[in-house]
Amino acid sequence: MASIDSIAENLRHLDEFARADTVVHRLDPRAKVVVTLAFVVTVASFDRYTVAALMPFAVFPIALAVLGRLPAGYLAKNVALAIPFALLIGLFNPFFDREVVFHLGPLPVTAGWISCASIVVRAVLTLGAALVLVALTGFPAVCAALEGLGMPRVFAAQMQFLHRYLFVLVDDAARSTRALALRSGGNAPRPTTVASLLGLLLLRTWQRAERIHLAMLARAYRGELHSRETWRFAAAEVAFVIGWVSLFCILRYYDFTRLLGTLVARVLP
Repeated sequence: MASIDSIAENLRHLDEFARADTVVHRLDPRAKVVVTLAFVVTVASFDRYTVAALMPFAVFPIALAVLGRLPAGYLAKNVALAIPFALLIGLFNPFFDREVVFHLGPLPVTAGWISCASIVVRAVLTLGAALVLVALTGFPAVCAALEGLGMPRVFAAQMQFLHRYLFVLVDDAARSTRALALRSGGNAPRPTTVASLLGLLLLRTWQRAERIHLAMLARAYRGELHSRETWRFAAAEVAFVIGWVSLFCILRYYDFTRLLGTLVARVLP
């Protein structure tokens, strides 16, 4: 139950952060979505053996988090959750790509370990950027921005419904888990009991979805979710997009870590 409660608490924190009022929060969501997509595409465009050249891209999520006054501990804790999954994806690379690239003291470093590190760095950067985007914008605003940028309306509506009623589903699951723990006396429930609980939760979710759909049809729902917020793509948004995209292009085609290493090698004896 603790894990379910922590998921709900994380989701609520994101919504609370999105209600803040900073210079980044006031930007048009479309500008932030466009820049974040450009960031993800640029990070993904590097070859699989790139690690050091990806490091300067951390300036984007860090700068937005600082300007948006997001807590560093919350972001670091949630971004760290992606590291085990990224390691699971890249952990087999050292077994298939065994070409030795360099030696770290007596230890040979193969290309497989470099590509594994590259996967982890990319996962941290892209997840960090996505998390900062949602925390600064709000998930409904992100969906509306994606729809404004050309995403089919049905997909945007499905994503907004998922966000809205995920809290209801998580609360329902937490209550069911709490009731199961009280009735079991602290003992581990049997697999058949857990399966029955999951089935009951699925049926209740299905019935609630039908009632919500009928209520929406009774209120003349025609596939469009309206919002009271209005946005305007002004000069600040244009400067935001052009500035960050230009920086991404510069970091993509100029490896500043290599230039810095060359300068250090020339200065140091």
